[in-house]
Amino acid sequence: MANHALADQAATLRRAAGFESKPAEALEKLLKKHSGTHQLVLLQDFPDPDALSAAWAYRLIAGAYNIQCDIFYSGTLSHQENIALVKLTSLPAKRWPAAAKDAPDLTQYQGYVLIDTQGTTSQLTGEVKAAELPLILVIDHHAIQGKLDAEMMDIRPEIHATATMMTQYLQAGLMKLDRSNNHHVKCATALMHGLRSDTNHLMQASEPDFLAAAFLSQYYDAQLLSAVLQASRSRRVMDVIERSLRNRQLQNSVSVAGVGYLRYEDRDAIPQAADFLVTEENVHTAVVYGIVHDEDEGKEVVVGSLRTNKITLDPDEFIKEALGKDSHGQFFGGGRSMAGGFEIPIGFLSGYYENSDYNRQKWEVFDKQIKQKLQRLVDPENGVLNTD
Repeated sequence: MANHALADQAATLRRAAGFESKPAEALEKLLKKHSGTHQLVLLQDFPDPDALSAAWAYRLIAGAYNIQCDIFYSGTLSHQENIALVKLTSLPAKRWPAAAKDAPDLTQYQGYVLIDTQGTTSQLTGEVKAAELPLILVIDHHAIQGKLDAEMMDIRPEIHATATMMTQYLQAGLMKLDRSNNHHVKCATALMHGLRSDTNHLMQASEPDFLAAAFLSQYYDAQLLSAVLQASRSRRVMDVIERSLRNRQLQNSVSVAGVGYLRYEDRDAIPQAADFLVTEENVHTAVVYGIVHDEDEGKEVVVGSLRTNKITLDPDEFIKEALGKDSHGQFFGGGRSMAGGFEIPIGFLSGYYENSDYNRQKWEVFDKQIKQKLQRLVDPENGVLNTD
């Protein structure tokens, strides 16, 4: 889908919500309405810098309207930069406890908010729906995933980062950043990192992203951001990158690599391997995937990432066309500009056994099936990904 089509679709949704042209005014009205409440802010299961920073910015803005927010995600942080970001800035996002007895009491919240997700990438949406918590707000820059029943939705696929959208709210005056406030400086630094991360270090930035970066440049800590960016890759991440190089198959400038089994805490190595493969000469698109197994819960899921520098390729459309939907009508994956991802539950076949033929056979089946689904969309004549 072309960018203008995405923008038109998002504009239609914003018109239906009644705030097409003035989202800042609509958000301010919403925050005043919910003043004095306690909200639950949910992120994707494995949040990236864009999601983490945007949620923190929303928490600060909401706090200015006497709204208390708790930020949660259900997965883990394994990417070295994400870990460094949270540790060095004391970013207030917490992992949802695995044990039900340790989970927060949902009755303390008057509603929940989705940031950088529309609920399809968070297992916690099932928890809040079961508790009948109302969905108050959705702020996201990904393509529209489906109909949502929220009080307010700001979904703009034409914007390249949710951090840009949150910075626009700050620019509109919903909260004034203070250079002397350490929390404000750290949040601005996190937003700058999130913006840079989702725009490929500003290489894919548009005018709103550059304007947001210019605004944040007045408040962020350059030395702190440098420390986050210099976080070293772990040995296990390097091993996954090496496996992707060894196993990749090249077809008309598209590199596809299966990396086998990974531990739950190493799943962020998959997008890092895709980032690496797409830099190879004569490669415009790279897809890396593997089976991630959670030893504690005994669950397995196929996780994959796509990276591209081909302007005419829509990762969201490609992944949805290639992998389709599950039995509930939910797509296995999607994407944004120049990047995408997917997750395919293994379900009944889950079960990891050290050095077993069963593991090998299961991987061979999934590896072959995914390769076939991805490569059938590669036009052998000109190397474009054909979804027509």
